[in-house]
Amino acid sequence: MGRPYEENLDKNPANHQPLTPLSFLERAAKTFPDHAAIIHGDRRTTYRQWWQRSLKLASALAKTGIGKGDTVTVMLSNTPPMLEAHFGVPMTKAVLHSLNTRLDAAIIAFQLDHAETKLLIVDREFSGVVKEALALARVKPLVVDYDDPEYPADAPYPKGERIGTIDYEAFVGSGDETFAWSMPDDEWDAISLNYTSGTTGNPKGVVYHHRGAALMAYTNTIHAGMAKHCVYLWTLPMFHCNGWCFPWTLAVQAGTHVCLRWVRAKQIYDAIADLGVTHLCGAPVVMSLLINARDEEKRAFPQLVTFNTAAAPPPEAVLSGMADAGFAVTHLYGLTETYGPAVVNEWHGEWDELEKGPRTARKARQGVRYAALEDLTVMDPETMEKTPDDGETIGEVMFRGNIVMKGYLKNRKATDEAFAGGWFHSGDLGVMHPDGYIQLKDRSKDIIISGGENISSIEVEDALYKHAAVASCGVVARPDDKWGEVPIAYVELKPGKEATEAEIIEHCRSLLARFKVPKAVIFAEIPKTSTGKIQKFRLRDMAKG
Repeated sequence: MGRPYEENLDKNPANHQPLTPLSFLERAAKTFPDHAAIIHGDRRTTYRQWWQRSLKLASALAKTGIGKGDTVTVMLSNTPPMLEAHFGVPMTKAVLHSLNTRLDAAIIAFQLDHAETKLLIVDREFSGVVKEALALARVKPLVVDYDDPEYPADAPYPKGERIGTIDYEAFVGSGDETFAWSMPDDEWDAISLNYTSGTTGNPKGVVYHHRGAALMAYTNTIHAGMAKHCVYLWTLPMFHCNGWCFPWTLAVQAGTHVCLRWVRAKQIYDAIADLGVTHLCGAPVVMSLLINARDEEKRAFPQLVTFNTAAAPPPEAVLSGMADAGFAVTHLYGLTETYGPAVVNEWHGEWDELEKGPRTARKARQGVRYAALEDLTVMDPETMEKTPDDGETIGEVMFRGNIVMKGYLKNRKATDEAFAGGWFHSGDLGVMHPDGYIQLKDRSKDIIISGGENISSIEVEDALYKHAAVASCGVVARPDDKWGEVPIAYVELKPGKEATEAEIIEHCRSLLARFKVPKAVIFAEIPKTSTGKIQKFRLRDMAKG
């Protein structure tokens, strides 16, 4: 027998093009040329203008010799140039590398060298630390200064000096809006580079491809419920997993990006009320900021606003407060290696009728795979056998699909370890429930083993968050002569609230098995990353000291 479906049915330019998010912006610019694409302060940029500026940026980059496989690094806040870079850089077949704006000079220098940066765009807010980094780095990229014309008068940080050889506007102005951009040669080609946090040594460079970025744009549109001309507020840093791929996503529905340089309650409420914001993303700390804002900072708004959050499950009190304030919270989960969130807690309407306890338990689960993820499971990482779907047996959460990274840049060993057995190993420990929903129990390094018993720090933290005075907390292990290690809690109280160590411990005793109760409570400011995640490694260091 022959193979009729393979004979004379070959791929050709008419029926096969590489997936890429770049064409989304071109379509939006042609279809809705005059619709607002970007709002930044008093400035409005239409889709036609965004497309033209991205082409001019690409042209300017190409004139400096930037081409396929070259790295263009940006140290930018949530501003229009960051959105332009997400299209302009890959239009030259180069790779966009977004620096975390809170990094120190040594880590920045490491990333510049490791990425072999050819050109660097720097917001003047960060020119001081970047100047230090460039003095430490081996590479000597062309440096372009961005001087934000909408830099607010009440800025908490002054602008730094110019450290580049050309201003960003002049650089873009040197480009040609008729630049002949082309599709990537292969959808597997790299589109961006994002570094992991590097909490235990140098960070690893996570490489994304055009295919994954395009698929994430589609799937974000689906799971965030983004209708035509939605309005997205940038509370999530665009440098974090390329802003969970939302810089590419909004062009699918010709939505409007509302830029926000700093996450401040009044500016968020003003944007929602005045600009009709429909969607935003962020860590639970942003939700706390919103519901704990002063009355004079809050604004009423008629629309229901979708808030996508990823990290530890939000406490019930926070979810209730967000609902009362007019927000619908969607709980997500993912990693840098999965282009940001790749798991969603798909909510069933009938769960709203459950008693508080069972309802809260379902809200605490991370959920099921994104539509663009092919498989999600929990396995024993040694045997690579799936754990029972009993909601109790702990294993490692693993991913498989087209929205998993290409691998780690220049690190074959780490890449092979991450993909052992044909699955991406997340390093997160969790369980699989009978209905196919996963629930995290801890990072593998955050499980506390006390007297042979496993204690989930997430479970203890959830109990702590149920105390009315607790704003933020982190539970880590402290060495103990008798038990090996015991849990201790670091607690940050809400403004104007008071609580004692004895009171907090007694509160935990009412909710947890005795061996899980923190043996000490330390009141302190909780260290967090730039994206609002609690830095457990710093708490562990504090516990040792």
